[in-house]
Amino acid sequence: MRIFHGCGHVLGGTLLIAGTTIGVGMLALPVATGPSGFLPSITIYFACWLFMLCTGLLLLEVCMWMPKDANLITMAHKLLGNVGKNICWVVYLFLFVTVMIAHIVGGGSILREIFGASLHPAIATIGYVLLFSPIVYLGTHSVDRLNLGLMAGVIFTYLLFIFAAFGSVNISLLHYMNWSKAWLAIPILFTAFTYQVIIPTLVTYMDRNIQKVRLAIIFGTSIPLVVYLIWEYLILGIIPVEGPGGLIEAAAGGHNAVMPLKQFLNKPSLFTIGKAFAFFTMTTSYIALALAYLDFLADGLKIAKKGLKKVGLCLAIFIPPTFIALTYPDIFLTALGYAGGFSCAILFGIFPPLMVWIGRYKKKYDRSHQQIPGGKVFLAALIVFVVVEIGIEISKFF
Repeated sequence: MRIFHGCGHVLGGTLLIAGTTIGVGMLALPVATGPSGFLPSITIYFACWLFMLCTGLLLLEVCMWMPKDANLITMAHKLLGNVGKNICWVVYLFLFVTVMIAHIVGGGSILREIFGASLHPAIATIGYVLLFSPIVYLGTHSVDRLNLGLMAGVIFTYLLFIFAAFGSVNISLLHYMNWSKAWLAIPILFTAFTYQVIIPTLVTYMDRNIQKVRLAIIFGTSIPLVVYLIWEYLILGIIPVEGPGGLIEAAAGGHNAVMPLKQFLNKPSLFTIGKAFAFFTMTTSYIALALAYLDFLADGLKIAKKGLKKVGLCLAIFIPPTFIALTYPDIFLTALGYAGGFSCAILFGIFPPLMVWIGRYKKKYDRSHQQIPGGKVFLAALIVFVVVEIGIEISKFF
């Protein structure tokens, strides 16, 4: 029974991490990575997966120094002081806003595809928000009920799409390569492989058993990697990189990976499955994100989630992103790029190695929980990698 219980913990933790990781970023990945070609894409997939695995394990080390139920803001405050705490708070807020914008833009475009091009884009966008915002207002119980059905839809449509699409793959399309463009997808890959926010919860769930949490992190991040690679193979094997309607054109238009399929498939049913998969994937992460954003604002601003105050919080989390989505309807990929290139890069790229550095070498915390071999050089290499990536993102503004 003890062995079964232990395996159950690891399995549950693995699924929590996998479920947290797989989300809206999946719909952007083939479009963001496609211009580099299949081989460069999967190479950068493995590199970013390995990087995010390392920072997750470093965050696990930090968790073991902290009291029970400590969150990332508490960790930043304890190890990086008030400056670290304030940066963490602001960057978290930016992350929520940018990813909300991406969800609303993407959800609106998918809703328009489902109901037909005659539906005005603005009406589709507003309709998508109005359709699901009441569920978020009703709270966790309602979200959990809806999420169960949505997750079933994600799994079913993904497997159905794989089964139906394999016969449509053109292997010759996978031979295209442009290595110089591979690095451009790193910000969206950061978003797609983000799971670290769940680690403090996982540590508590697994009774601070560090070996079980470590296994859950390794297995839990490997599942999305496999899911993403299969998805990449199918999309890049169906949609050409160059030419009318290709992935480069889709990227320029800020579209998700499903939209270009209709131009290259002779199977309308397959495109319908793709639209259904996109809808379920987008909406599953959208309502979970909106609920987390609501809790974040309520806690940070110390506002009770009751009555008119809760209505005000809901207006705060839905109206600004919706306004931006309506103003910039092609911002889907850009918003995800900002989320990954800045927010995820800072919170889950720089903060974990920096906090471990301070904990190990400044505060002299116990090193018996060290998860990754290597000392200051390794930690510095991780930090430098992210700083360079952020520098590249900033250079795009000039």
